[in-house]
Amino acid sequence: MSRLVALLGVSESGYYAYRKRPPSARALRHAWLTQLILTIHHESGASYGYRRIHQVLHDRYGVTVSHGTVEHLMRQARIHGKTGRTAAPNP
Repeated sequence: MSRLVALLGVSESGYYAYRKRPPSARALRHAWLTQLILTIHHESGASYGYRRIHQVLHDRYGVTVSHGTVEHLMRQARIHGKTGRTAAPNP
């Protein structure tokens, strides 16, 4: 443990205090949003990107969140939408 503490440049008591700390409000919200994003992504057949997922979050669930946050959470979850057209255009 002392090697890890020395490597990180923190005190041992500070490290243990950090580990005991409950998750922050932001971390909890991001975990909840990630689950919601994964659900929407799965329902879309893995075709929706961050723009459309952002729109669904706002329209269907009434969630106010920025495009950047949705993009960031999708990147962390390693999911992405399909590129290019997913349906034939109307004549």
